[in-house]
Amino acid sequence: MWYGEYLHTLDEKDRFILPAKFREKVKTLDKKKFFITRGLDGCLFLVFQDAWEELENKLKSLSFTKKQSRSFNRLYFSGAVESDIDTQGRIALPEYLKEFAQIQREVMIVGVADRIEIWSKDRWDKFYQDNKKRFEEMAEDLFEE
Repeated sequence: MWYGEYLHTLDEKDRFILPAKFREKVKTLDKKKFFITRGLDGCLFLVFQDAWEELENKLKSLSFTKKQSRSFNRLYFSGAVESDIDTQGRIALPEYLKEFAQIQREVMIVGVADRIEIWSKDRWDKFYQDNKKRFEEMAEDLFEE
């Protein structure tokens, strides 16, 4: 549903503009409510309500008696903020999430199927450089028959 990568800059109020292709999709899907939280690999996850609820149900079904489940759920849900897109297509990032993702001014907005990832440009560049050469190797490992 969400695809591509886009470079944007935070304004003085720590807002970025959602890419035009994403804004159009949001309008056609009539999606208003979404959540931003700590993601994996140093990025943030932006997840619209339907995908959020699906993931929330999966995470709630994990055994709370397992320390790893409790710890992950605490970090994931305590970092979450419910948000919306303003009339100009901007989304604000809370300071604690900016710090987590080490976002200064430039952000990469990356569509990853059912979620949008928000990266600091520097972290995205490093991730991409570290992984682009292994792309085919990963495909072989993941889709091995």
